Amino acid sequence: MLFLLQTPPTPPTLPPPSFIDSNTVEAVVIGLTILAVTTGVFFLLKPLVLALARRLEGRTADPALHGEVDHLREQIADLEPLQRRVQELEERVEFAERLLAQRRDQDLLPRGGESR
Repeated sequence: MLFLLQTPPTPPTLPPPSFIDSNTVEAVVIGLTILAVTTGVFFLLKPLVLALARRLEGRTADPALHGEVDHLREQIADLEPLQRRVQELEERVEFAERLLAQRRDQDLLPRGGESR
């Protein structure tokens, strides 16, 4: 008599419940952090690099802008004497106010020999 025994098939090996292990998560976080820092540095340094490139090229700002700056400098030069004059006038007004205050104080004081 011949007996055949059949054993149950072995179950297939299943991947772990999470396909992403902690090492993969760390690698993704590090990669995204590097990308974010690089992008931030790029946007912060871009204006400086462009200004340096313009200076190295020898290209200057717009001529109209130079004209406007020159005009503003002339206006400032015209205002400086006026500022000194206003300051002098302020000092004179303060002096006059002090004189008036002294006179008012003297008028309020009783004079010698007078009684109220």
